[in-house]
Amino acid sequence: MKKNSICKIIVSGLLAAVPLIGMAQQVCGNKPWSVRMAESEMVRCPESWQLDFQTRLKWDYCHGLELQAMLDVYDAYGDKKFFDYAVAYADTMIHQDGSIETYKLEEYNIDRLNSGKMLFRIYEQTKDEKYKKALDLLRSQLDTHPRNADGGFWHKKIYPHQMWLDGLYMASPFLARYGAEFNRPDLIDEAVKQFTLCHKHTYSPETGLYHHAWDESKSQRWANPQDGTSPNFWGRSIGWWFMAMVDVLDYIPDNHPGRASLISWIQGLAESLPNYQRDGLWYQVIDQPEREGNFPEASVTTQCMYAYAKAVNKGYIDARYRTIAEKAFNGLKKTLLRENPDGTLTLTRCCQVGGLGGTPYRDGSFEYYIGEKMRDNDAKATGPFIMGCLQLGK
Repeated sequence: MKKNSICKIIVSGLLAAVPLIGMAQQVCGNKPWSVRMAESEMVRCPESWQLDFQTRLKWDYCHGLELQAMLDVYDAYGDKKFFDYAVAYADTMIHQDGSIETYKLEEYNIDRLNSGKMLFRIYEQTKDEKYKKALDLLRSQLDTHPRNADGGFWHKKIYPHQMWLDGLYMASPFLARYGAEFNRPDLIDEAVKQFTLCHKHTYSPETGLYHHAWDESKSQRWANPQDGTSPNFWGRSIGWWFMAMVDVLDYIPDNHPGRASLISWIQGLAESLPNYQRDGLWYQVIDQPEREGNFPEASVTTQCMYAYAKAVNKGYIDARYRTIAEKAFNGLKKTLLRENPDGTLTLTRCCQVGGLGGTPYRDGSFEYYIGEKMRDNDAKATGPFIMGCLQLGK
């Protein structure tokens, strides 16, 4: 490990023992819900590298998700502590030459690109070239990232021939924004191509939903031998996909030939999802809310709340769908959100992780998904909660 990396860990460990300067240990209950959740996370994790229960430095997609939410709060309300909190993670992880602590390009893990999204705003405001170098490094991964025969990115090198819905959120908005900001229209085309391929391989016209993943080789035990799809509709994977489509349109020109398709897929999903919403919430296995053992889950609900609200605000879907996002917020508030005596907020029933294959093997069955561990305040739920509340003006 590099010498300055060791110093960073030592310093971060010392700082973790004390609160952020100026950060109150109580959260005011009169503030907007987005601010309250952001401050709650800062109380729980005084150092931003500690987000998502980390005990050591890690360049991870969960940090990118939640710190983007923090930057959104900064943009909305102007309180610089949220910007500084995000920059603290970037400065802890990124060296002056643009290399990134714990990041290994040769692993070809598409999740690692998500934290790059926050660097666009940090670079724009600080003009520090190390952030541009880090953006270039992350983008370069996709020059040699393994692909299927039709050009779809593998989710990870360790998951060959597989496209997961999760991966579209991790990489494609990043790629499109890089293309838009640094005059690389070919990268915008590539981002749209990835959505087109994933839609082709995972969409289920019978349900209006999307399978969690697709295996081109059809060699995985979870893969349908006819079409290669995974057997179930995991809630959070559909949340990733929904958010990815809504976010990527920020960087797709109005005259791009793929833009209309993306909007039509957003509209189709927006029409389908209310069929599976119960008391404002969506379930772990999203299309079977009544099945015994299934349960409402926080991350899919917050992700869909955000995607609906932003899609309405952007005019991609009819304004009547705002009520779906409002139902989600009210369902969370009633069932899954807890207000603590110190004013902090706790978001319960968050799925810790979900995937396919690996060791021990995850077979994509209903029983697998409902058997995954739950925890409170997972960044994959708190981040979209913050972003969704901002879109709803809450």
